[in-house]
Amino acid sequence: MKAKAKVKIIIDFLMTAGLLFLMGFQLWGNVAHEWVGAFMLILFVAHHILNGNWYKNIGKGRYTPIRVFWLVINVLVFTAMLAVMYSGIVMSRHVFVFLPLKGGMAFARRLHILGSYWSFLLMSLHLGLHWSMFAGIAGKMGRWGNKPGRMKYFCFFAGLLIAVYGVVVFIRRDIVSNLLLRNEFVFLDFEESALHLYLDYLAMTGTFVFVSHYISKVLRALNSKGGVD
Repeated sequence: MKAKAKVKIIIDFLMTAGLLFLMGFQLWGNVAHEWVGAFMLILFVAHHILNGNWYKNIGKGRYTPIRVFWLVINVLVFTAMLAVMYSGIVMSRHVFVFLPLKGGMAFARRLHILGSYWSFLLMSLHLGLHWSMFAGIAGKMGRWGNKPGRMKYFCFFAGLLIAVYGVVVFIRRDIVSNLLLRNEFVFLDFEESALHLYLDYLAMTGTFVFVSHYISKVLRALNSKGGVD
């Protein structure tokens, strides 16, 4: 694997881990939340610099259903991340306190809630778009190549179980209310253990990875049957 591809994978992994960390605000406090958020900003910029060719090719070639799906997810992720980073900078009390920003706190708080939860959902979908690549790398590292059939079925059913549990968590935690900004504030459980919170968020990540991955597979299959390039 080329060095650039390795760096991309590392950045994607760090961004996913960073976003999961940030969803546990009540566990770590505001200072850690801001510093990890600032690190995410750096990773976000690096990610888009490394993927500059994608932007160059947006207007080229034919837009098949799978390509449209990728484009929509990528644009929405970009928009949500911009929203959460802008609002985080406006509300900053530590890392970006030196910036001459005044007012707009109420709007920034609402935008931060929206941006945070939509970023989590959309980044999980984005991760699912690349899941075949990650699974291939893991398969080589784990030397599963001699049992492709078994591993294929095992991964599917394991992913399905995680996805189902993720749906249960999504409903139980009422994530929809935050996605639609039904509440002015997010009510956090400061007594919840880190293990429980992150297992739940990993399960929800698994749900959206599973959905995105298999939508991509269906769209690719339709393209192949239709003879679309």
